[in-house]
Amino acid sequence: MLVAISNTPRDYAWGSPTLIADLEGREPTGAPEAEVWFGDHPGSPAEVHDGSDRTLDAWLPAEAAAHGVPAKLPYLLKLLAAGAPLSIQVHPSKDQAVEGFAREEAAGVPRDAGSRNYKDDNHKPEVIVALSDTFTALAGLRDIARTRALVAALGDAPAVTALRERLAADDASAALRSTIGWLLGDADAAEIAEIVDAAASAHSDEFAAELALAGSLHSAYPADPGIVVALLMNLVELRRGEAIFVPAGVLHAYVAGLGVEIMAASDNVLRGGLTPKHIDVAELLSLVDFRPAEPPFLSPTVADGVEVFAPGIADFALGHLVPGAAAALELRGVAIALGVSGETVLTGAAGGTVTLKAGQAALITPDESPVSTDGGGEVFVAMPGA
Repeated sequence: MLVAISNTPRDYAWGSPTLIADLEGREPTGAPEAEVWFGDHPGSPAEVHDGSDRTLDAWLPAEAAAHGVPAKLPYLLKLLAAGAPLSIQVHPSKDQAVEGFAREEAAGVPRDAGSRNYKDDNHKPEVIVALSDTFTALAGLRDIARTRALVAALGDAPAVTALRERLAADDASAALRSTIGWLLGDADAAEIAEIVDAAASAHSDEFAAELALAGSLHSAYPADPGIVVALLMNLVELRRGEAIFVPAGVLHAYVAGLGVEIMAASDNVLRGGLTPKHIDVAELLSLVDFRPAEPPFLSPTVADGVEVFAPGIADFALGHLVPGAAAALELRGVAIALGVSGETVLTGAAGGTVTLKAGQAALITPDESPVSTDGGGEVFVAMPGA
């Protein structure tokens, strides 16, 4: 079957007041609208429009036997609209999540405590595909030679010199670990402010975008140590339809734009700056992969007019049905389809059908595979991975 689902936007402070409303073709509410969750996560389960008045977290276990669906989804699909930068963050591996969750449970840390690091025992790899013309993100730690060149452009203030010296170690990973530990844990407010001020007055053709971002981050989070951490990271400008994959251990932050995001069903986040929330520096340092790397772009596979963003993990893959041509997508289990432009009629192999406009979504049971589109609009389809 194909059954419509919906949810209301979450009003996190960093959300855009216009991006989701514009996608859906409605008037903005005036409040920030950050994310719309299409899944069964208990933090904001989608409503199922089959007349049962149930949310998806109740619908799935009740209908599992009748419709061949799991009692719980392995993924969470979102619309994400960043009007201001999100916090710099990292997610644990599955083993790290299991150990950390058990440790905090044994210690009696309340699951809703501000100091809680592990809300569940799952990992949280994620993919985001840009829907806006550009989507700005920070993802991974930049090649250290280029980072040293950026820092050289900041001048010779004492705090900048201290930063440069920490980055000079022969072992790049050790240098970055030491530097980030110092910025988040040991550098005082005056040192952070001095580096931020140096970035504001620096000039560099090569790093003009990075320095401009530092200024924007300072406006949103004045003298936050995360501004300097951001100067160590890859600045990524995605064009519409481009994607990045963020696995466990990779520092990242979404800065501006609208995207479709899919992730493993988890709420485990360790923060590393650009936030007033709790930062557990020691735990963060234990999770981060400090190896410099290129930005983690993810290209889709393409077959018969259908794109699939598949990072090679069991939790999820993301199909992309583009407008203008009818196509069919083989599903890998229970799926969720989300319209992002135009109007699309989806038809399943068992005869189920649903019409999606931009911002509308539907659950698709496995017996409807393959699901076909009339090509009238653009649809993303979340499903389990390989």
